Amino acid sequence: MRLLKVFSGIAGTLIVSAHAAPVEQYTQLLPEGANLSLMVQKVGSPTPSIDYHGKQLTLPASTQKVVTALAALLQLGPDYRFTTTLESHAPVSNGVLNGDLIIRFTGDPTLKRQQIRSMVQSLKQQNIRKVSGSLVIDTSAFASHDKAPGWSWNDMTQCFSAPPSAAIIDKNCFTVALQTSKSEGDTATVQVASYYPVQVISQVRSYPRNSPNARFCEFDVVAEENQRYTLTGCLTQQDKPITLAFAIQDGADYASKIVKSELQQAGIQTGAIRYQTNKNNPAKVLAQTQSAPLHDLLTVMLKSSDNMIADTVFRTLGSKQYNVPGTWRSGSTAVRQILRQQAGIDIGNTVIADGSGLSRHNLIAADTMMQVLQYIAQHDSQLDFISMLPTAGQDGTLRSRSGFKEANLSGKVSAKTGALQGVYNLAGFMTTASGEKVAFVQFLSSYAMSPNERSSRKTTLANFESQLYRDLYNNN
Repeated sequence: MRLLKVFSGIAGTLIVSAHAAPVEQYTQLLPEGANLSLMVQKVGSPTPSIDYHGKQLTLPASTQKVVTALAALLQLGPDYRFTTTLESHAPVSNGVLNGDLIIRFTGDPTLKRQQIRSMVQSLKQQNIRKVSGSLVIDTSAFASHDKAPGWSWNDMTQCFSAPPSAAIIDKNCFTVALQTSKSEGDTATVQVASYYPVQVISQVRSYPRNSPNARFCEFDVVAEENQRYTLTGCLTQQDKPITLAFAIQDGADYASKIVKSELQQAGIQTGAIRYQTNKNNPAKVLAQTQSAPLHDLLTVMLKSSDNMIADTVFRTLGSKQYNVPGTWRSGSTAVRQILRQQAGIDIGNTVIADGSGLSRHNLIAADTMMQVLQYIAQHDSQLDFISMLPTAGQDGTLRSRSGFKEANLSGKVSAKTGALQGVYNLAGFMTTASGEKVAFVQFLSSYAMSPNERSSRKTTLANFESQLYRDLYNNN
């Protein structure tokens, strides 16, 4: 069976091969109402072998990270590192830093508390025992809102959408243990490790699994000022504690509490905490720590679909491109300009709201993503990009992808996944049975199954993808 060759025109998609299997053969495997854009193109070929609604704008979800990663490699380079510093303009005498101690955060998405501790220990080794001035939390690397336009409000307390502020420690995420009560309607108890500078209050009621009171009662978390969180709603009774993770909403405040605590534990006295948000000249560096090289960070970002890395890199692109504090707008403009000037890719009416793909404002067409993939493939010897993508059956978000597993394509596909409610996207590369490398883009949206469809294998995502990609592998 051969797959079709199509061209998109004013009248829609035109099938020109009399012996081709129409894409509709595969769309029939999808739930009613689902929207599909599909493009397949041999690497280096001037035209696609499949172009099905290739110009239709749709949500990219996490395939947006492919665009972000390419722009980052082109502008920042694979060896770029985020640097966090302890600085001061003041002299040290008799164990006293006679002025302010500044900790300058630059959006390192991988910064850990242990790294802060190591920098503080470096101060101690320099015989600094007291800071006469303030502890200054400098977050001037970024400006404006830490949450991108179009992010879903009900995801805000989830760790996967922790705001990518300039100050990030341990991914700005903390965990709690919640133990439901054995008495119906009583309040569940919550435990938080003492090293988290947060306050968590439980108002969660506990009900048996079959209780009518629990049927429509929803668990929720309310984030308030000063790292205070209130858990509300209800949960069904459990024998063991439930581990939950929540996102920090104010990165600067959270970081200030951690840095202050580490200084105190090291026996270094400090004054009041002050926040620096305006761009300023760096001072003398007393201690510093760095992230891994950018190529390593992007590998984690693509294989694990790490939103924090994507969005701090995105804002950093805006900062470096225009020498301004990084914002969502400067990041968006920078990505567009970098792709056009350095890769010759005009992304046209693509809407870029963030770097991760979490925003519901993002819009991109399959043929635009195909331009990005073709550039990546043709310059992979310099970029080393494809190795960063998840590989079917082996690692990342494709390790257990059912469709590829059922099609026996382990190791044959390297692609970025993208998922939001009703969205199941793929963008990447396949080595076919004939040894040819093809790029493909699957943008699948408005995917919703009825209760009857859920009980039937016919319209499952796995069935659709296994048949489509098995045929692409064997017949392209």
